[in-house]
Amino acid sequence: MRTEISTLGEFGLIDHLTKNIKLTQPTTKKGVGDDAAVIDNSGKRTLVTTDLLLEGIHFDLTYAPLKHLGYKAAVVNFSDIYAMNGKPQQITVSLGISKRFSVEDMEEFYAGILLACEIYGVDLVGGDTTSSLTGFSISITCIGVADEEKIVYRNGAKDTDLIFVSGDLGAAYMGLQLLEREKSVFAGKVDFQPDFSGKEYILERQLKPEARKDIVQFLAEHEIVPTAMIDVSDGLSSDIIHICKQSNAGCRIFEERLPIDYQTAVMAETFNMNVTTVALNGGEDYELLFTVPLSFHEKMAAISGVHLVGHITKPEDGYYLVTRDGQEMELKAQGWNPIK
Repeated sequence: MRTEISTLGEFGLIDHLTKNIKLTQPTTKKGVGDDAAVIDNSGKRTLVTTDLLLEGIHFDLTYAPLKHLGYKAAVVNFSDIYAMNGKPQQITVSLGISKRFSVEDMEEFYAGILLACEIYGVDLVGGDTTSSLTGFSISITCIGVADEEKIVYRNGAKDTDLIFVSGDLGAAYMGLQLLEREKSVFAGKVDFQPDFSGKEYILERQLKPEARKDIVQFLAEHEIVPTAMIDVSDGLSSDIIHICKQSNAGCRIFEERLPIDYQTAVMAETFNMNVTTVALNGGEDYELLFTVPLSFHEKMAAISGVHLVGHITKPEDGYYLVTRDGQEMELKAQGWNPIK
């Protein structure tokens, strides 16, 4: 069954997609249905982040299911709030939709967004919908809160601070390479079904990433406030350089300490790629990269799921990767750059 969006119109579509939304955040005083949402943060600092996702640039609907896309579009915004040591609470969703899409397609997309909202405890409180001549476009704004003294910026890293990253690196990029390969191999064929057995992890990291809410909670439980933090969206090399530049510092990252999943390593070998390059520059991992004072070394050892990968140095020492054989190679910001 296919229902044309034109049969509902803009407001009918919005009503249809949002009619069953239940608000869960006590800070949400008014959600969808008025000229603006109303939020009461009771003296806390408000955090706001926006992501724009365009078909053909940020996602390919050949292999990205709409429900997964909705989930990912929401989660990548949540990740930005967690990277400030905050808590995401509300999102607005604005869409540009072409005539290729039906009401049922938009139901699938919204199902993914609402699933992410349910899992992470976030309210969808508004947005906009319009027609598009150039494919599907998605703009999501996320609003979060944090105590003023606990907000973590990118500019607080100090010489001798330890550098940690959560999870593992490069899996999302290798998942993307696998999907792109299968797309080209099966181009023009009808009802093809590639065999992805044994590669589920890297595919999930690309199609359905998670934001590291758990790491922010662990840090709070252990009374650790990082000196600087960023989410790994562009690649570890690009993102640690963001921290270093804004903190007026240098860094040393140790190749042997980079956390890499087995499936990532196998796929990199299959594609004849250097797995260290993949881990440093892949992007879309949405792990948390953060720095803490050297004195927190023992405290950090109690937190599972994070890996010590290097340390901050003086600015004149530059940004370098220390290879397994002890050589120093300059780090370059070679991660994802959509403008290029």
